[in-house]
Amino acid sequence: MTTYLIPLILVGALTSAGVYLLLERSLTRMLLGLLLIGNAVNLLILMVGGPSGNPPVRGRTSNGETTTADPLAQGMILTAIVISMGIAAFVLALAYRSFRLTTAEEVGNDPEDTRVSRLSAMDATPVDEDRPPEPDTGKDTDLPDELDALPGQEGSR
Repeated sequence: MTTYLIPLILVGALTSAGVYLLLERSLTRMLLGLLLIGNAVNLLILMVGGPSGNPPVRGRTSNGETTTADPLAQGMILTAIVISMGIAAFVLALAYRSFRLTTAEEVGNDPEDTRVSRLSAMDATPVDEDRPPEPDTGKDTDLPDELDALPGQEGSR
């Protein structure tokens, strides 16, 4: 089986550009990155599917080919196209909702992730064994915090 270098380079370029765009904070760039990665995977499946040939229908020939094309790769690509369009619709809905709520398209830092990263940075510092450990000042109750309930629903519990 011969491998063609140009489609492999194209798959690599599409994948690397897609990963680069996926790592951005803008939701539209994330969407473009997902679509590029989806197209790269479709091209890779098409290349792995084998050489072209007759249609996979009994009695049909195409340009005197002697082999039959593999229908599994075609079915997988069609399924991948449907899945990537579903993901694109979901990311577009997220971008629309984010823009309507914050009038910004950028994904910000999550306050809980920031708090946890600060705690882990504090845990990494060496502790004196002579000094007693500091008490935990974080809230550890079953009562709802400001992030647990929607505004206006404090008394509903």
